[in-house]
Amino acid sequence: MRKSLLLVGLSALLATSVGAVERSKPTPLPFTNTIPAAVDAPFPGTLTLKVDATDTVRGIFHVSETIPVPKAGPMTLLFPKWLPGNHGPRGEISKLAGLVITANGKELLWQRDQIDVFAFHIDVPAGAKALDVRFDFLTPTAGNQGRTTVTADMISLQPNQVSVYPAGWFTRQIPISTTVTWPAGWQAGGALRPVTTAANTVTYETVDYETLVDSPFLAGRWFQRFDLGNKVTLAVAADAQRFLAAKPDQIDKHKALVTQAIKLFGTRQFDHYEFLLSLTDNLGSIGLEHHRSSENGVNTGYFTEWDKGPGRRNLLPHEFTHSWNGKHRRGADSIVPDFSTPLRNSMLWVYEGQTQFWGYVLGARAGLFTKQETLDSYAAIAASLDNRPARAWRSLDDTTNDPVITSRAPKAWVSQQRSEDYYNEGLLIWMEVDSILRRETKGAKGMDDFARAFFGTGEGDWGVKPYDFAEIVKTLNAIAPYDWAGLLTQRLTEKAAGAPLNGFTASGYNLIYTDTPTPAFADQMRTGKVNNLSYSGGLVVGANGSVEAVIWNSAAFDAGLTVGDTLVAVNENPYSDDVLKAEITAAKGGKEPIRLLVRTADRLRSVDLKWTGGLRYPRFEKTGAGETAMDKLLAPKP
Repeated sequence: MRKSLLLVGLSALLATSVGAVERSKPTPLPFTNTIPAAVDAPFPGTLTLKVDATDTVRGIFHVSETIPVPKAGPMTLLFPKWLPGNHGPRGEISKLAGLVITANGKELLWQRDQIDVFAFHIDVPAGAKALDVRFDFLTPTAGNQGRTTVTADMISLQPNQVSVYPAGWFTRQIPISTTVTWPAGWQAGGALRPVTTAANTVTYETVDYETLVDSPFLAGRWFQRFDLGNKVTLAVAADAQRFLAAKPDQIDKHKALVTQAIKLFGTRQFDHYEFLLSLTDNLGSIGLEHHRSSENGVNTGYFTEWDKGPGRRNLLPHEFTHSWNGKHRRGADSIVPDFSTPLRNSMLWVYEGQTQFWGYVLGARAGLFTKQETLDSYAAIAASLDNRPARAWRSLDDTTNDPVITSRAPKAWVSQQRSEDYYNEGLLIWMEVDSILRRETKGAKGMDDFARAFFGTGEGDWGVKPYDFAEIVKTLNAIAPYDWAGLLTQRLTEKAAGAPLNGFTASGYNLIYTDTPTPAFADQMRTGKVNNLSYSGGLVVGANGSVEAVIWNSAAFDAGLTVGDTLVAVNENPYSDDVLKAEITAAKGGKEPIRLLVRTADRLRSVDLKWTGGLRYPRFEKTGAGETAMDKLLAPKP
């Protein structure tokens, strides 16, 4: 009893002592924005930018830039941070090195902003007329550093990587002249037109800084241009000369893409346009839109292995559509004065979603892939979203935040996290809109009418015309009165178990599963180097049995499999893709699980895959006779 009383007394004393001490509570220092706000007024002078891109061995861009100064005193220089097309803050400031700023031959002290690390503050001395800025941009030399942009035979040069600009002005108000020294004997393509050329040094036309950042270059040792008509050029660089062997029929299909796009939109929202296409296994893959060009990186066999499958031939139709949708017309809340202001992406279901819709349609109309290949690609998209449990908790409109949330970093559980679903689920929405337009007008009108009314605003106008939700609804109602606001709001905000496939079913096609992959699905597995069993137990297996994806709540999920596991054996047989598929087939309709030996880190474990549904691959089945709405949508315009 006495011991208990002593313990109680000691506890009370400690509690009193602790309670009597008041913790220190500092007042946080306020954040002070020291970066001048951008004003829509002409910048007093023209910037000059010189880039030496000849160091292809080490992949280093040497940059020198002259920036006029309006007056002495504080000045801020900005490295582009929020990048259009990336929809997020993906400027690679970490790769800027060796920054030196001088004025009148004297080196100036610069200080990085404590809040925005993309900003550099300096004090301009009296009498200075310009700043001379020098730095190097260190491109990735290994895959874990980012996208490879320089190889021994090819360069992808993005102006946002090799320039800074003065804060305080709209970027469209800052003139800049650019000179690039390319490796000797190389050719280069891009939207900017050369003004003078001396050996391998090219000076390009003076443009505003916003246009410069929107005008990348592709240069290469093996390079060829193809005139596609209508002021459009296909500029191709390859790892070797043999990969440039395009057949006339292949180029004709790219010409047809241009023709079909202009027939669709009714105008060219550019003065000229260049597809920058790299055929490479060495330069990093890319698909990035610009107003008068696009950056497209595909495999070396784009032309030479044409007959193996559609591959990435959907890329160019998608990026070309962006000249109208995303560049000329874009959501009002994404209009910003400079590359320091955060982008708001609420309209990406139009910007990217409808571009995804038109990319497949235009590819089919041009003959870059067949109607059947298009339907098979649609089936893969529809099945992926229809088997995405995350749709039950996360609405489509929230995925427009993904470019900022994840910056395309790998995700272990995409099926339960979602990703940038505004692309493909946006496609489903616009497919449904097309089916309703056709139904309400008895087949007289469809999404073609929306595209011409909404995107084709004036021949040659490559300015920017913003829009909002209300304008989309208004344009649709002008084509066919309907509760468009209600439908679109529902699709954007709903939390449902399955994907909205009404557009396909109403257009004459139902999603089904068979035990044989479509050629397009098989081609995706071939080019992606995976065994896609998403609908055959719920996993995707990569090289050497590595598990690359597991569908949430699938049989594979219930078995405890996760990304990073390695399949070692299947029913006591050494793992191979064929063995796993054979065992899945043998287990169909039975009761016994498939026994897997799995390596997780440094441990081996045995798991039971309780899947008896056999092999299942998605495809579309036509439900009616004759020409359906889908058939009409994919047919070329005369």
